[in-house]
Amino acid sequence: MTPWKSGRHSSATRRRPRRMFLGFSLACAALLTACGTPSSSSGAPPAETMLPAPVSLPAPSVGLSVGRETVPGEAEPQLPATVVDYQGEQVTITSIERIVSLNGDIAEIIFALGMGDYIVGVDSSATYPPERTKTLPNIGYQRRLSAEGILALNPTLIIGDEAAGPPEVLAQIRAAGVPVAITADPPTLDAPMQKIRFVAQALGIPQRGERLAAQVEAEIARARDLANRISNPPHVLFLYLRGTDVQQVAGSRTPVDVMITAAGGLNAGAEAGIAEFKPLSPEVVVAAQPDVILVLEKGLESVGGVDGLLTIPGLADTPAGKQRHIIALDDLYLLGMGPRTGQALADLAIAFYEIASQENRP
Repeated sequence: MTPWKSGRHSSATRRRPRRMFLGFSLACAALLTACGTPSSSSGAPPAETMLPAPVSLPAPSVGLSVGRETVPGEAEPQLPATVVDYQGEQVTITSIERIVSLNGDIAEIIFALGMGDYIVGVDSSATYPPERTKTLPNIGYQRRLSAEGILALNPTLIIGDEAAGPPEVLAQIRAAGVPVAITADPPTLDAPMQKIRFVAQALGIPQRGERLAAQVEAEIARARDLANRISNPPHVLFLYLRGTDVQQVAGSRTPVDVMITAAGGLNAGAEAGIAEFKPLSPEVVVAAQPDVILVLEKGLESVGGVDGLLTIPGLADTPAGKQRHIIALDDLYLLGMGPRTGQALADLAIAFYEIASQENRP
């Protein structure tokens, strides 16, 4: 069975026997009806072994993957603009003609605000929208940036979140006279709205920011309503994998802990006493005994897919391993805490609900 995967919005596709498909359809129908979410029907039965998308939440409507969009009734960017960064420093922006985004979540927010044509460079974590980010100059990875490569793009604004660095590189850019606006990125569900408002303020379009933030907040609330219908929360173990070299477990005080719990699951890593990220070990697996293993798509690929994942010591003997309950989501989609956070939460909630429903069946 291939793992649950989700991409741009809330799409998910898996292969499984028809009897499991029928159970999933009934579970989703019950969950969505209870939450007052309308379900759609194409009028034709799906393929026998394919599952449809569990729920479809609307994409941000403020211009995702659009360039310099004019939103009716809203003014053009008002500059100069001033923001207070995550360290309490005031930053004044006088031009947004050439923006370099230091983080994938920030780039996605800029596109969602309809300002993507102003971006002249992104880091390697910027993957959404793919048709736009792939065409932009790449400045490297967000935590290992180079001042020379960034300044070579002649930016008028450098913008990112607190994961960007190292600090001496940002200091070098500031010394060159380019405004550097860095927002906080707390591991909470307030982070998407906080970052959206910061970016919009920096770009001189605060009204657009309020509009997008309100939409994302509403999507998160709807997803949490779905999660509240789960009566038997599954234990979920999140693994950060990069081949055999990097294999870590996420505990408390991490964005994925927020996502798991908000989607109606229990973070098995946190339940095992882990804080932040710790190396994966057979002892951790034994202590966690997850019902679900949650991974990033790139991580799953790096270990050879589901079969390769289950060769990691201990995983095959867990409830998740025995039932092959593996959920794989796109990196930025799950962990970005950006405009699609509510959609990612909805995907997780539906998947957790299905697994919990299976556990309750005779």
